[in-house]
Amino acid sequence: MQPLLRPRDTDAVRAELRRVAAEAGVPVLFGGEVHEDALLLTEFVGTRTGGLRGLVVRSRSGLGGASMVAGRPMAVADYRNDVNITHDYDAPVLNEGIRSVLAVPVLVDGRARAMLYGAYRSAAPIGGLAVDLMVGSARRLSHELRVRDEVDRRMRLREAQLASGDQVANTEQIREVHADLRRMAASAPSEMQGQLRTLADRLTAALAGGAKASAPLSAREIDVLTQVALGCTNAEAAQRLSLKPETVKSYLRSAASKLGTKTRHEAVSRARSSRLIP
Repeated sequence: MQPLLRPRDTDAVRAELRRVAAEAGVPVLFGGEVHEDALLLTEFVGTRTGGLRGLVVRSRSGLGGASMVAGRPMAVADYRNDVNITHDYDAPVLNEGIRSVLAVPVLVDGRARAMLYGAYRSAAPIGGLAVDLMVGSARRLSHELRVRDEVDRRMRLREAQLASGDQVANTEQIREVHADLRRMAASAPSEMQGQLRTLADRLTAALAGGAKASAPLSAREIDVLTQVALGCTNAEAAQRLSLKPETVKSYLRSAASKLGTKTRHEAVSRARSSRLIP
């Protein structure tokens, strides 16, 4: 069972497969998570049979297993006749009518955590836009899984420290990871910003005992207050958020006005009591 705060990783895999299907027109896409050096195929776009569903791909077996171990994308232009891969999964692959395949590993700390496949029902090399989009999807997934892992690690630490009574130290660590998530969201690709901020908001809710706060502040105002709450100066907050110091001042003034406060420290205190930041 995945931790309460963590969305299903397979949902993120499915979303990236659908993105590639929509933007590159790849007719067959599939993938899944890697568990202890074995890939479980669970997500599919454009398949006609159920032969690949639930298939377990072992490391070093088939194209995906080889890509998993090599840690890099690998492709074959004519699956049936390729002599450089094992053919352990010929029946489900060929029954699907697949001829050319690209396998792309999703690497986190040098280890494959998921695999993405793109395939055509014609024997032709896969290249150009399809390759670029699939590699980009793997990078986005890698970044997202790394963030989710860090959130889980911090939450496990929180539980351990709560059990030992070290609430103060744990709260500060949660505030630090919350600030890091908001900072990453500020510079992340637009399609990931909302996901990162949602994770940050879930941390805030967890620290508040699950209570969900209303949000009179904009995302940028919360970003700035989060950095200021860690003790950052305006210049430091600007650097962390890739903003100009004058812009940080503007967001602070706006946030203080909305919260009915006069100083940056009062704004932070009011935002915390309103459960807008941890």
